[in-house]
Amino acid sequence: MAKLDLDGLFASIDGMDADAFVGFLTDDATFRYGSQNPVEGKAAVREYVQTFFGMIDSLSHEVFEVMEGENSMCCYGNTTYVRPDGSKVTIPFANVFRLQGDKVKDYLVHIDPSPLLG
Repeated sequence: MAKLDLDGLFASIDGMDADAFVGFLTDDATFRYGSQNPVEGKAAVREYVQTFFGMIDSLSHEVFEVMEGENSMCCYGNTTYVRPDGSKVTIPFANVFRLQGDKVKDYLVHIDPSPLLG
C-alpha cells in the first residue's frame, strides 16, 4: 500500500515552503485548488503555490480524519488563513490524493475559497 507522509506534507504547506511542498509530488503531478483549473508538472505547481502563499500572511491545517486506500488517501479538516490585514478565516477542506509510491500524482483540494477573498 502506498504511504504518504501527510504530517510532513501539511508542515510544508503551513510553513509556506513551496520547494518542500513539491518534494511530495511526482514530476508529472496534477494539482487543483477548489474550482481553479488544474496545474500540471512540478515546476508549474511550485509557481502556483508560491504565488498563493504570497497572497496570505500564514495558514494552518487541522486534520480531523484520514482515509487510506490502495493507492489513494483522503482527508478532511479546517484550514485557517491569516490575511495580510491580520484578519483570520477558517474554511473546511477535503483533500484527495492519488499516489505513486510515497509521492502524490494527483492532488485535489476541495474547498470554497470565497470566504478568504471576501
